[in-house]
Amino acid sequence: MEKSKIYTRTGDKGFTALVGGTRVAKTDARIEAYGTVDELNANIACLLDEIDDPDDRRFLLQVQYDLFTVGGYLATDPTAMVGLTRTLTCELPPESAEALEAEMDKIDALIAPANKFILPGGCRSNSLAHVCRTVCRRAERRIYTLAEQVSVDAPVLKYINRLSDYFFLLARKQSFLCNQDEIFWEKPCK
Repeated sequence: MEKSKIYTRTGDKGFTALVGGTRVAKTDARIEAYGTVDELNANIACLLDEIDDPDDRRFLLQVQYDLFTVGGYLATDPTAMVGLTRTLTCELPPESAEALEAEMDKIDALIAPANKFILPGGCRSNSLAHVCRTVCRRAERRIYTLAEQVSVDAPVLKYINRLSDYFFLLARKQSFLCNQDEIFWEKPCK
């Protein structure tokens, strides 16, 4: 079998294909949504390189799998999927959002309550978790932009919303594990 080339030249004029073959502009809301989910997944890989806890590593790997599922769902144009006998739905396991909530509850029980706004930083893993949090929020905005045009499964919206909260708490946990004080924002004006 001959190895295929990574470049196809089919996107040179600003268009790309969705799953199903529909060609759309690279600025299409669907491309923005799944592209930002892909960006988040890549940032999680960077975060994983800084995480030592095996349970956190396993959980983050599951998040990467879940996001790949979400990205595939978002990359699919259901109107072009000839022969589908059912409505296209995301194959994200229904318990995925609940797993995030359970993980957040475990982290929340470990760390002190926060009564001030917390700035990113203090250790590399904290900073990278905050990068993941902010990219996740952007992915959520992109998915909601898409949802203004086409139907998006509610479990996807719920999952991506919970995920950014998880990254906030994971960042706080990283400061705790690295024995670093959190950086609290001090209001400059009284």
